Amino acid sequence: MEKRVYEDFDGYDEMVKEIEVSRKYGVNHSAATHEADQYIRLLHPARLKLEVADIRDISPTTKLFRLVSRDRYLPPFQPGQYIALHVEAEGIRTARPYSICSSPNQTAFYEIAVRRVPGGLVSNHLLDRVERGTQLEASGPAGNFYFNPLFHDPTMVLVAGGSGVTPFRSMVLETLESALDRTIHLFYGSKTAEELLFHDEFLDLSDKYERFHYIPVLEEPPAGSTGAEGFIKGTTVLDAVGDVEGRTFYLCGPRAMYDFCIPELEALGVRRRKIRTEVYGAPLKVWETPGWPASVKPGDTFRVSLEGGGAFETRAAEPLLSAMERAGILVPSLCRSGECSMCRIRVVDGRVFQPPGVPVRKSDRRFGYVHSCVTYALEDLRIAF
Repeated sequence: MEKRVYEDFDGYDEMVKEIEVSRKYGVNHSAATHEADQYIRLLHPARLKLEVADIRDISPTTKLFRLVSRDRYLPPFQPGQYIALHVEAEGIRTARPYSICSSPNQTAFYEIAVRRVPGGLVSNHLLDRVERGTQLEASGPAGNFYFNPLFHDPTMVLVAGGSGVTPFRSMVLETLESALDRTIHLFYGSKTAEELLFHDEFLDLSDKYERFHYIPVLEEPPAGSTGAEGFIKGTTVLDAVGDVEGRTFYLCGPRAMYDFCIPELEALGVRRRKIRTEVYGAPLKVWETPGWPASVKPGDTFRVSLEGGGAFETRAAEPLLSAMERAGILVPSLCRSGECSMCRIRVVDGRVFQPPGVPVRKSDRRFGYVHSCVTYALEDLRIAF
């Protein structure tokens, strides 16, 4: 009989002997199974009970929240991952993901940065109503936007826009604190110098560590500025990194930054598989997305009926997930960017719009499932979940 691949795995022979002994003597491994379940729950908890230990201003529009565990334990995370905060704001129960920007070596707390979004339900709630001692709930760490030594180059080129710098702070701190064999170039685009988050910290780290290079790029630089100006162009990147070969590029920021920077990098010869992007929420102006039907206006309203009874109204430019939460319908959610599929629902009848590139599984498409956080009604609908 042909030898199977798994027979060469380390420990295979010992495992076969253990199975034979178990079958012969009826060994019960239920206790070990229970122990494994406990470890899994510790590493991947469904919910975290948190408390705000400290809040400080880090820009005119942004605050840094330090969160500690009420259970005196926080699960480990990969630099670049996020937690989803669960809050009730203006009577609406909802959640928002925030990148963990503290070092993974720091196990006593998580830090997240919250920037005010005009009209933002959750950001305004956190900035205006949450104070030290406030108790919060969150998901465990999640997301796939992190360095993988098996696939990614040890030279990392990080391109950030606005509050998109937060996951990169965690990556930088881990690399420098642990003396990892990596080189980091951080390009940080901002409209003004006042809105650069962690600017002084990055300057100090770049002076101290030769493997960390920090390049702020300002759209509106102050008088006498000698740094990079405008947008993060391909030429700006090339001047700093010297060569695009042997580098992995990480982008995190608003969608407009992706639309500009990815073609710039590809023009330098960077292959698309070498460019990693973090999900960054639903489009702010989805009606300007390619493929949006001209006959549907952002303010058009539609009725959405639920299989089993009930209905609610939604605006064309409003994600179905937000409309359901506004109607008091609780749907599990995590990334709110179309990536994780936790908020999926089934469209039984009616037309919807999803922006190009939403990673819906082939089987989900076949049976009418969509990610409600990035799905928009184009007419009256009937849905199930």
